[in-house]
Amino acid sequence: MGTVVDAPAVVAEEVTENMLGGKKVTVVFVLGGPGSGKGTQCANIVEHFGFTHLSAGDLLRAEIKSGSENGTMIENMIKEGKIVPSEVTIKLLQQAMIKSENDKFLIDGFPRNEENRAAFENVTKISPAFVLFFDCSEEEMERRLLGRNQGRVDDNIETIKKRFKTFVESSLPVIEHYNSKDKVKKIDAAKPIPEVFEDVKAIFAPYAPKAE
Repeated sequence: MGTVVDAPAVVAEEVTENMLGGKKVTVVFVLGGPGSGKGTQCANIVEHFGFTHLSAGDLLRAEIKSGSENGTMIENMIKEGKIVPSEVTIKLLQQAMIKSENDKFLIDGFPRNEENRAAFENVTKISPAFVLFFDCSEEEMERRLLGRNQGRVDDNIETIKKRFKTFVESSLPVIEHYNSKDKVKKIDAAKPIPEVFEDVKAIFAPYAPKAE
């Protein structure tokens, strides 16, 4: 009987000992192939449900712009279509979460692979509430990426193909892992943006700000 009584203390300790100094947070991982519309929907979730959007890609690009040695290494890896080491991205996410006064976070484009996932949970002691997966065909994502022309270094056809391949080989196992725990909420991302957001709203309804 003693072990059953002791168990909750262990769980509580795990929460307070996370990397945010005991700050309790709700984390939702947002995954989908390049061009699946994650960024657009994340902006909608921020506006309607009060989450803070942390894009792993944006944090990495900001680090590149800073001109740091770390930034140069990140830039070279992205150009080659490779995945940046987990500890680099986790450190950037950690800094952003600590700086924020919010306790609800959308982490977009991370974890990119199983090693990312395991490292995030081990280092942060944070497990996501769920994974929001934007499911979209490769043909549709390619059409969107080539059409958006934002001047990004990774928006050319050769790099796009590499990113698709990386997503399928690396990120799908992460989705499968969380699916086995009933933590994946899949969205048909090929639909028009307003229809996609209707589906997103239904999922985030429990997180709607409380009326004063």
